[in-house]
Amino acid sequence: MQLTVLGQDESNEAAAAESSSCASGSCGSDNDQMSQLPDAIRDKVKNHPCYSEEAHHYFARMHVAVAPACNIQCHYCNRKYDCSNESRPGVVSEVLTPEEAVMKTKAVAANIPQMTVLGIAGPGDPLANPERTFETFRMLSEQAPDIKLCVSTNGLSLPDSVEELAKHNIDHVTITINCVDPAVGAKIYPWIYWNNKRIYGEKAAKILIAQQQKGLEMLVERGILVKVNSVMIPGVNDEHLKEVSRTVKSKGAFLHNVMPLISESEHGTFFGIMGQRGPEPEELQDLQDACSGDMNMMRHCRQCRADAVGLLGEDRGEEFTLDKIAAMDIDYNAAMKTRAVVHAGILEELDEKEAKRSRLAAVSIPSAESAISSSLRPVLMAVATSGGGLINQHFGHATEFLIYEASPKGVRFISHRKVDQYCVGDDACGEKESALAGSIRALSGCEAVLCSKIGYEPWSLLEDAGIVPNGEHAMEPIEEAVLEVYKEMAANGQLDDAAESAPAAERVSA
Repeated sequence: MQLTVLGQDESNEAAAAESSSCASGSCGSDNDQMSQLPDAIRDKVKNHPCYSEEAHHYFARMHVAVAPACNIQCHYCNRKYDCSNESRPGVVSEVLTPEEAVMKTKAVAANIPQMTVLGIAGPGDPLANPERTFETFRMLSEQAPDIKLCVSTNGLSLPDSVEELAKHNIDHVTITINCVDPAVGAKIYPWIYWNNKRIYGEKAAKILIAQQQKGLEMLVERGILVKVNSVMIPGVNDEHLKEVSRTVKSKGAFLHNVMPLISESEHGTFFGIMGQRGPEPEELQDLQDACSGDMNMMRHCRQCRADAVGLLGEDRGEEFTLDKIAAMDIDYNAAMKTRAVVHAGILEELDEKEAKRSRLAAVSIPSAESAISSSLRPVLMAVATSGGGLINQHFGHATEFLIYEASPKGVRFISHRKVDQYCVGDDACGEKESALAGSIRALSGCEAVLCSKIGYEPWSLLEDAGIVPNGEHAMEPIEEAVLEVYKEMAANGQLDDAAESAPAAERVSA
């Protein structure tokens, strides 16, 4: 689609049509592919925050940690129990019994009515703990039938569990598949535990790969949606993941999530201790784009803890520890009625947004005073948001920024980048300075940052770094605001060939 810079005398409806037709990345992006899905599949994912980029702004999820044991060893994993200081897979504060997990789920669902999904993702492998996993699912199906049930697995025991998964009406399964070549797998997995013995090297990887592929095919045959997670490990499987993506797509996987290796040495993983680096944001984006094609690509993953609670990007687990839950008076039957109203309201809003996009996309846009050339370069912009698909967060309150790419093709979500919160109190000046410097480094490559408010000091330092702060679009929909800023940049000549060759600070200073 050709974007235009509209003259002041042109109709508001035409301007809205242009913004909305590219909103939410609907111009050739992953969300465009999602919109082409059959209605039956769209119904399964429209309120699932991990399977729908649109839904993750509105709906919450939670994980319950009932599966402590694992049947494989990964070089990127170090499971930690009773840990509240790390936010990554395999980490939990409390390992729960199935009964405790059900109690916690009902408490969260009653207090966070937009929570739609309960997943079991560890801290080990759920299917290596089948009794605990399926007892949890059984009780939740009976006591909280309005909650979607999901499971995430390494796939080694998956073929033996498919029938039981189908029996519990589990519509969504995530398989972590990092390779389809045993030689690559041997570099990632030192061993597996299979048929009551430990197996090493390429032989182990070959068994794991075969089980993963068999389980994927069995799930697809039963109409269960499969998301494939892959960890990008530079120099190990980064180029190979293109083949992984082609393979899993050919076997019916619905969504591919290529996520970065978490490689900090303080986490105590083998890769971290050995100095294996994680990918740079640009490397991750390039690989995701290469794997995308006509495959749905997940870009909003937060690599959550095994006991995460709340919207993606937040963790409210500390509000729902077992001792706090014990003090709550939960009437879940009443809560289900409230939840139904909340869910219906959100879905109505999402349906209205989709209908508006479809309606306005058909509006004829008048000739513009100046057109945005299709050859103009794309621009990355960072957004501070607390949810709802709006620019509604102060720069200093952000613990992550969502990264969007604006181009003549429209707006698409690229990734998120975690940061330390800048506003931490007046008594922590040194920490504030360090957090601010870290935030600016994290926004490398971005040319603008959109937020609801921003202080003078970060404003000045961002400009020095060649990043334009923008607080003019507070409480506006993210994609429409990003597109508007891009059009302003085009109108100001910041996207032409001369601007492209100029230093970043010169390109973006208005």
